[in-house]
Amino acid sequence: MQRVSNPPVALSLGVSNSRGIVDYASALYAITSDPRYHGNLDWGEPRRGHPEGTVRAHIVELERNLKRLRRRLSAGDCDKLRLLIHVHDTFKPEAKSGVPIIDSRSHASLAKAFLAEFCDDADLLAMVQFHDEPYALWQQVRNKGTYNPDRLAALIDAIRDWNLFLAFLIVDGCTEGKDRGSLHWFFGEVAGKVTAEIAACDILE
Repeated sequence: MQRVSNPPVALSLGVSNSRGIVDYASALYAITSDPRYHGNLDWGEPRRGHPEGTVRAHIVELERNLKRLRRRLSAGDCDKLRLLIHVHDTFKPEAKSGVPIIDSRSHASLAKAFLAEFCDDADLLAMVQFHDEPYALWQQVRNKGTYNPDRLAALIDAIRDWNLFLAFLIVDGCTEGKDRGSLHWFFGEVAGKVTAEIAACDILE
């Protein structure tokens, strides 16, 4: 399917190279040098869906999944996915529990705002904002037997590179303690609606 300790210095490092092209590797270096990033890494304890506990341990597990999926991805896509891996859940300690995904206090919104300081790629920012939306739709199905089709339509419109987004869902969703059922369901729902080479057969066991 396809469709540093000083944040201002980090910003100047990460956004683009001399040709105006986003330098994702430099952005990652700046992010992982930022004290706000390091301040949250050891938050968390083993819980449902996250037996690994801390943000740091979650990142390690996702990096491992990316290595397993790398053969299906370009080097550039791997650089982008590493940005998503390192920021998507890192601001959970500062988020307000139970608020909607698009609320400015959600961990997704806080992560998006942080990433925006280092990278102006609008599609990556949308992926960080909506990385939990597929699971939220699955929860609607599980709890009510159906989901809000407008939310799926809005998600399809919000994401441009569906190959990258689906790859991230696999990297993030194929960890110990997570049921692959939600992934298989979502891949089935977007089949024929988006275009990507990453498919349900790539889901890691």
